[in-house]
Amino acid sequence: MSVAASVVNLGETELQSGVVLPNIKISHATFGTLNAARSNAILMPTFYGGKHTDYEAMIGADKALDPSRYFIIAVDMMCNGLSSSPSNSDAPFSGADFPKITHWDNVHAQQKMLEQEYGIESLALVTGFSMGGQQANHWAAIFPGRVERMISWCGSAVTAPHNWVFLEGVKAGLLADPIFAKGAYTAIPEAGIRAFARIWAGWGPSQAFYRHKLHQQLGQETAADHMQEFWEPNFLAFDANDLLGMMHTWQVADIADNDIYEGDFEAACKAITAKTILMPCKTDLYFPVADNEIQASLMSNVELRPIPSDWGHIAGAPGLNPVDSAFIDNAHRELLAS
Repeated sequence: MSVAASVVNLGETELQSGVVLPNIKISHATFGTLNAARSNAILMPTFYGGKHTDYEAMIGADKALDPSRYFIIAVDMMCNGLSSSPSNSDAPFSGADFPKITHWDNVHAQQKMLEQEYGIESLALVTGFSMGGQQANHWAAIFPGRVERMISWCGSAVTAPHNWVFLEGVKAGLLADPIFAKGAYTAIPEAGIRAFARIWAGWGPSQAFYRHKLHQQLGQETAADHMQEFWEPNFLAFDANDLLGMMHTWQVADIADNDIYEGDFEAACKAITAKTILMPCKTDLYFPVADNEIQASLMSNVELRPIPSDWGHIAGAPGLNPVDSAFIDNAHRELLAS
């Protein structure tokens, strides 16, 4: 359905931290055709533990994201193992020595890639799940004149303190594995990643998800099966330093933490002009509705549309649950028609 994934070399780039990487690489895949006016582009940044292929379930002729109408770019954020990451970078930036990445870095690299490769200066829509939603928020705040519409589902404009604490907990499970060796491991720190995944399993779905045994819809009979068959393989598929790199980006996410807004979150929210739908899930344990309500109260062109689901954060996982996927697709359809 898509063209083959491409990796674009952006050359020497200074990060928000001041570190200069000799050649940032951005991986992405495209669906559909860019029109002559370059006005039908939709950007979908990836999420934690996700790659561009994970969005394919949302794209198709029967979906809101129809490649016969739109030019859809699914882009890999840095540290996910496809774009520049600890696992695929050369010394002196390999492994644990890879610099800390922020969403400021992600969206600026994406913006440079879009202009360099496709001549795209503005986007009909920026949309994403979880950390993809965080990047969508950053796009809308940092480049308000370039984003016509924005959807953030199961995401946020800033990582809340409780969310940060949750991430510290899962990170501790990985760091406790002696094989991890402060990131200088020579073998996969499997015990640490399995602990990381098991802690995560208590936060990704909601209490109601387990109470109603909704994991059985995914083919896992028991809660233990869900941990072992759903969460552990997902994280074992990633390099440990990549997992921590993405986590740092998540923990420091804040649309106001830059030279434009200098920490003024209200000003950053008010600067967003894109027609926006914020779509938290009502049972999400780390991107709760209340945090999105705060953001929405500071924006002028926004609808808060919670996902009425018992699946928790994973209600937003592309294509995972047909009912929630249809709700998310409908929001995209309505916003694109507006």
